[in-house]
Amino acid sequence: MTADVAETETPEIHHSHRDVTGGWLRPATFGVMDGLVSNFALVAGVVGGGATGKVVIMTGLAGLVAGACSMASGEFTSVSSQTELMQAEIAVERRELEIHPEEEERELAMMYEAKGLRPELAAEVARELTSNPAVALDVHVREELGVDPNDLPSPWVAAGSSFAAFAIGAVIPLLPFFFGAGSVLPALLLSALGLVVTGGIVGKITARPFWYGGGRQLLLGGISAAVTFAIGLAVGTGLS
Repeated sequence: MTADVAETETPEIHHSHRDVTGGWLRPATFGVMDGLVSNFALVAGVVGGGATGKVVIMTGLAGLVAGACSMASGEFTSVSSQTELMQAEIAVERRELEIHPEEEERELAMMYEAKGLRPELAAEVARELTSNPAVALDVHVREELGVDPNDLPSPWVAAGSSFAAFAIGAVIPLLPFFFGAGSVLPALLLSALGLVVTGGIVGKITARPFWYGGGRQLLLGGISAAVTFAIGLAVGTGLS
């Protein structure tokens, strides 16, 4: 009896997956990197143009606020539009299931045939799934649109993550100037450290080596800052 019961028990799940829908990771990653790189590049540019002290701090704070608001509003609009489009397509699929259930069942059976199921088995699976309208809608949306109708991305999460991450990244290059730094070198060193650490953390989250994520961000951020600093230096020299 015990053996029979054990054989019919639901198997335990011994692993779990990380969230790969990108609800917060993409905007947060992009935000902190963009904030750090763009604001360091901005600070480096104005320092290269001859600005010091309060001018650098005011410019950097303006860049922080403007960039964070721009990132948040952009993410909110982008994700809202994406979610609204998904919801509209889900509504189309819901109507099709209500109006043409037989055609939708055959369509689902053909999908499973294309995945390798025998025609008879594919038809049986499609019939079983279509018998429950909620399940049928869920399956069709997943198979045809490639999204989970119960886990659509939130524009508020994307906007909030982006705003906070950009602000955190953008304040890093300014810290030395709050304490009286007169050159861009301390900001350069602190920004380089910030790029390595944040890039490395993202690398670990995405199962990449710490050195890979940190090195990649350091390289990209260094190139961006160098170009901006060179332009600021050239403009400052030309105006002086």
